[in-house]
Amino acid sequence: MARSKVSPVNGNNKHDSSLQQYNDTDGHFSLVRNFRLADLVTIMNGVCGSFSIFSSAQYLLTNDDDYLLWALGLPLAGLMFDFMDGKVARWRKSSSMLGQELDSLADLVSFGVAPAVVAFAVGLRTYLDTVCLTGFICCGLARLARFNATVALIPKDAAGKSRYFEGLPIPSSLGLVAILSYWVRRGWVEGKQGIPGGLITLWGTPGGRGDIHPVSVVFGLWAAAMVSKTLRVPKL
Repeated sequence: MARSKVSPVNGNNKHDSSLQQYNDTDGHFSLVRNFRLADLVTIMNGVCGSFSIFSSAQYLLTNDDDYLLWALGLPLAGLMFDFMDGKVARWRKSSSMLGQELDSLADLVSFGVAPAVVAFAVGLRTYLDTVCLTGFICCGLARLARFNATVALIPKDAAGKSRYFEGLPIPSSLGLVAILSYWVRRGWVEGKQGIPGGLITLWGTPGGRGDIHPVSVVFGLWAAAMVSKTLRVPKL
């Protein structure tokens, strides 16, 4: 969940002062010294996503279900930090351009890359499966970039918050993670009972690049919903 952006009225002044802040600070670790508390909370979101990715990799190497459970659970922990960073920024009455960009990048890791990698670990591993998963990540990236660029144009409520999201917000991908978690509990993973819906061959011979798990299309549809301009999701 991206932090609130500066308003177009005073945005230029805040942007200039933020840039000057980093320009005036020299020395080793100057970037770290300029972090706000909310920025550190945002980074913890990225930490959760990164550990989820590595846990998926460990599962693929060891076939140890504990790693897969960690990979599924860590994006949820990332969501907790994603909610907290905005609250901390408002509590401390401090925000920065750096924090706004950190928020989007952390969201991409935790709610874009991590769910796609865990889906690959569960069993969506064919060439066409990875095309769908790559499209999912890239649409999440595009959706976050659009939010950063156009949030000032979205109607606001009395508190100055956007009334709705254009397209599904990327943290909604935790819905897909929940489905994958259910599959894991039922043993519906590669090497056990197999992926629900099975595997079909669109062209060529079985085992080639024409193979696809039909459920991977869900990731493609989710990707389309994230970049949709007409789908408006009310903010809670």
